[in-house]
Amino acid sequence: MKKIALDIVTPNGSVYSEHEAELVVLQTESGEMGVMAGHIPTVAPLKIGAVRVTRSNTDKDYVAVTEGFAEIRPEKITVLVQAAEKADAIDIERAKASLMRAEERLKEDKLEHVDFHRAERALHRAMNRLEVAKYR
Repeated sequence: MKKIALDIVTPNGSVYSEHEAELVVLQTESGEMGVMAGHIPTVAPLKIGAVRVTRSNTDKDYVAVTEGFAEIRPEKITVLVQAAEKADAIDIERAKASLMRAEERLKEDKLEHVDFHRAERALHRAMNRLEVAKYR
């Protein structure tokens, strides 16, 4: 089976690099997208979610990512996001604390100083990190 390369990049540099992926599953704005070697060139906006990487039938990696874009070419996928963490690098206690802070902000619905869009995004990021951490 042909392989495809994957690079997940943030403003701080590369977070994940794999050159022997069989399948990469991305969470795009229009739904889940599976990509294999030979895929047509595409640029897809990504939403907060997990990037699932299958290297073999039993060998998989999971990476939590924020919103961003994926540039897909037949031989390589480049994911550009603000933040990304591999499942085994996620600090579960920190993610739980982030989740609790976001939930508290969203409960303060009558306060003008609360940025609800930002609090909702923080909530989704924390939930995603906790979900991806299950695949350690």
